[in-house]
Amino acid sequence: MDREHVKGAADKAKGAIKESAGKITGDKDLEVEGKIDKAKGSAHNAAGDMKDAAREAADALKK
Repeated sequence: MDREHVKGAADKAKGAIKESAGKITGDKDLEVEGKIDKAKGSAHNAAGDMKDAAREAADALKK
């Protein structure tokens, strides 16, 4: 697991907590902020997946 995947998991967890807290308290701003954090987490995971694929392709070319 690389830095992008770790950051993505952290952002998703943080976002889920904020979103839930926003729903429970009725704070729409906090709920939206949580959704944004979850989206950031997904973006970091996608970036990590792309880096993994590039590394695997580079390794395949070396063989």
